[in-house]
Amino acid sequence: MASSWRCAWTPWSLPSTQSAEVRSGAPGTESGGSAAGLVLTRFSPGAGRIELCAGLVEGGTTPSMGLLQVVKQCVRVPVFVMIRPRGGDFLYSDREVEVMKADIRLAKLHGADGLVFGALTEDGRIDTELCTALLAVCRPLPVTFHRAFDMVHDPLVALETLISLGFERVLTSGCDSSALEGLSLIKRLAEQAKGRIVVVPGGGITERNLQRILEGSTASEFHCSARSARDSGMKFRNPNVAMGASFSAPEYSIKVADVAKVRTLNAIAKNIL
Repeated sequence: MASSWRCAWTPWSLPSTQSAEVRSGAPGTESGGSAAGLVLTRFSPGAGRIELCAGLVEGGTTPSMGLLQVVKQCVRVPVFVMIRPRGGDFLYSDREVEVMKADIRLAKLHGADGLVFGALTEDGRIDTELCTALLAVCRPLPVTFHRAFDMVHDPLVALETLISLGFERVLTSGCDSSALEGLSLIKRLAEQAKGRIVVVPGGGITERNLQRILEGSTASEFHCSARSARDSGMKFRNPNVAMGASFSAPEYSIKVADVAKVRTLNAIAKNIL
């Protein structure tokens, strides 16, 4: 399974020589690429933070600690680690919670600079009890509530809950299919937050719509994958077998971070923010 990174950068606050590697995965920016070996050859000027995860087809899951170790050896920017034991919904069993706590401890042990997670109740509200417990394990590191937020029953109430719990950031597409579609809600959330939490637009952000999203949301950070497809290096190919379910990516096409896209996005952000 391809592992991935999401990178966040803050163009105005980082020296021009600062760089980060991008995932197959703020103003800041979060971006994406695929396999670790590919990502480690890519440096994206201006990147200020990396969100590290695996399982891109499932929207991001907890990466291996081996990947975290290698990434930490190769970058000079903060690395935030996704804590998500599986794809699917954000209603977790007791055993899954045990796994999440163990993964948080391991991520901290191996140098994570921050954590990213989200948890909901069965009726679509923030699971305050579980989030409080997980936050306690995460501290003193900063924590982002991921796009589980886009599945909540009432986003305005949910935002206040996250603020009261002490999350530093929330990643959202405005509870819609993309940040562009959810732009009006993202703006409303940012206005409601009033600096108490950083609202980070994410979901379908590209160089074609970034300016509109930043200007329309008043956001100071943003999240994107900045990926493109790269053909596999395999010469022998078996067309009858795929290592995944029917919704998985093509077997011989690898999603990697596109440095040109990252630079373009960074330039757009610098002009706006």
